[in-house]
Amino acid sequence: MTNIPSTLSLLHGDAHVLMRDMPSDTFDAVITDPPYASGGLTTAERVKDPVAKYQVIHDHAHPKPYPTFCGDCRDQRSHFVWSCDWMREAFRCVKPGGFLMVFSDWRQLPLTSDAMLVSGWLWRGIVTWDKTEACRPQLGLHRNQAEYVLVATKGHRRTGSGAEVRVSPAGVYRTYLRPADKLHLTGKPVDLMEHLMAILAPHSAILDPFAWSGTTLLAARNLGHDCTGVEMSDAYYTVAKSRLGL
Repeated sequence: MTNIPSTLSLLHGDAHVLMRDMPSDTFDAVITDPPYASGGLTTAERVKDPVAKYQVIHDHAHPKPYPTFCGDCRDQRSHFVWSCDWMREAFRCVKPGGFLMVFSDWRQLPLTSDAMLVSGWLWRGIVTWDKTEACRPQLGLHRNQAEYVLVATKGHRRTGSGAEVRVSPAGVYRTYLRPADKLHLTGKPVDLMEHLMAILAPHSAILDPFAWSGTTLLAARNLGHDCTGVEMSDAYYTVAKSRLGL
């Protein structure tokens, strides 16, 4: 935690539209968890409501409800084009030497890395989120126990003038998402987001085009960074505003 004041801004709308009006070379990093569009092998499975695809109901009598979200029903080709579009706009918005950190699961890892490179980013590596054995098992198969964060920069990293952060955080981060902290169907832990931000210079400016329940903004505020989030869903925009006190 830090006592450095931060500025948070949450915009309501389509990131593809709103990012076009953002000035170039503005942010130090884009850190985001876009829809994966990977929950189904067939068209019928893929077009299901995300609530039906992803919600695990432990208490059938009193299931914990989560609002649904859009953008998760694309096929591979349309998801690749869509990813290239927003990553290219993110590239423009980030300062030279700034970062992109984007989540993916194992199914969309090749597509996400391809879209990142097509959009101009310089791929730097992968951070693995080990979700621990608390994640859902698969009978007869290994657990899908990890998700991934692809890390890239806009050209060479900035160095000098206080911009270089001399830390080397772990490339595998092991933590589980506590049920009480889960406010989105595919939510991420706050401490995981803080771990990703460990390589940023103090008081960086962060953009999250897919803010969902505001986890990236909350982590940024905890660490004294400025953060702008964009959320299209009415329900999750309301959730994030309430969570952040905006």
